[in-house]
Amino acid sequence: MTDFSYKPTIKTIESAAEFSGEKEYKNIQAAFIQVEKEDEENETAVKKKLLKNLKWIAGKNNTKRIILHSFAHLSESKAEPEFTKSLFDNIDERLTSSGFEVAQTPFGYFLDLKVNAPGYSLARVFKNI
Repeated sequence: MTDFSYKPTIKTIESAAEFSGEKEYKNIQAAFIQVEKEDEENETAVKKKLLKNLKWIAGKNNTKRIILHSFAHLSESKAEPEFTKSLFDNIDERLTSSGFEVAQTPFGYFLDLKVNAPGYSLARVFKNI
């Protein structure tokens, strides 16, 4: 399982909630999620596949703890921030109602990240939804 921590550094979306301080998680499934412009047109299908993939990888790693992290700053195709935040909140709610413990990194910030992930094949999985 992954150990994951973050510290907000630069606020990139003025309307984003205020966050300060560092937060650390032990033994959690970290999900680095890139939401693209095209996802806005396929919202229902994207939510369904994302939820399915998150439950699958958590099950493979024998955990019910997930942290959602927006990784859009590396993409050429970015969804609108409001859409991305809404998608994250919906997935958070749906996972929580399914018995998962869910956290989200602060949305609208660049973060200092620390990730300690084990070296086996299901510790790092890429899925294109």
